[in-house]
Amino acid sequence: MSDPKFTKDHEWVRLEGGIATIGITDHAQNALGDVVFVDLPEVGREVAAGESIAVVESVKAASDVYAPIAGKIVEVNSALGENPGTINSAPTTDGWFFKIEAADVAEVAALMDEAAYAAFVDTLA
Repeated sequence: MSDPKFTKDHEWVRLEGGIATIGITDHAQNALGDVVFVDLPEVGREVAAGESIAVVESVKAASDVYAPIAGKIVEVNSALGENPGTINSAPTTDGWFFKIEAADVAEVAALMDEAAYAAFVDTLA
């Protein structure tokens, strides 16, 4: 499994064999607070990079989740419907949102690595 990449919208992306698993970062779940609901995209949906494709609601706010890359939704984490708190307890593992079959895997390589994302988050403080 590849090292995760990150977006300025606080999503993480882990590419494995042309399939990208996407979730929100620990920073994002901390900012949201307790997650109470997730609206996930439909499997089979074609998405463009930057398109809003999911919504995560917490006790504080609702936030859009964006497609970090273009491609087709091939799987969603339906377990989040029953237990959205997994996003808070395990945001970068069991709390993943959806998987995209990448239209162009080079889009993933263009995202920030962990050090660049950490530096970006530091600029927000």
